[in-house]
Formats: sequence, structure tokens, C-alpha cells
Amino acid sequence: MSISLTEAAANQVTSHLEKRGHGIGLRLGVKRTGCSGWAYVIDYADEQNPDDVVFEDQGVKVVVKREHLDFLEGTQLDYVREGINEAFKFRNPNVRDECGCGESFTV
Repeated sequence: MSISLTEAAANQVTSHLEKRGHGIGLRLGVKRTGCSGWAYVIDYADEQNPDDVVFEDQGVKVVVKREHLDFLEGTQLDYVREGINEAFKFRNPNVRDECGCGESFTV
């Protein structure tokens, strides 16, 4: 099982963690929402819990609750700039469909 980050995503996370001054990495997950059923959750990870799985890529720790792994397995997290917009982008091979607004997905 794995979750990976592009160099751009790793640089962005590292920069934010340094500015923040604490944290062990990035926490990824999913939640039920939207018209397609699931949405990504992204936050700082301040600690590792017993039900977490930790991946490390490009020097960044990615913390995921074990129950979310089936949704995120094989996902690559990128950080993209399009015009004046910039955001994390999930490349998830498990997604079968996404809603029109791009906020939620079906696995």
C-alpha cells in the first residue's frame, strides 16, 4: 500500500510545516459528502494514532487512518498552479466517477 507525493506537493507541505513550526507531516482522509459520496480531507498531522498508517515520500510523512486506506490506496498528491489558482490535486486510481463540481467522488 502506498500514497505518494510529487516534488511540488512535498515542497508545499514542507514549507507550510516550517512556517507552522510544528507537526509531523500531512494527514489525508475521506469523508461522506457531496453528490458523489466522498470528499478528500487534508490537514496537518500533529501526532500518529494507533489506528494510523504512515507513509513517507520525498521526506514528508503522510498519515492516514487505516479505515481510509481502501479509498486512498495508490493515490498521488500533487500541487498545481493554474493561472492565479493553486491547490493540491489528488490523482486517485480508485475513483470511478466525480461530480461535476469536482468536490466529491465515487469509489
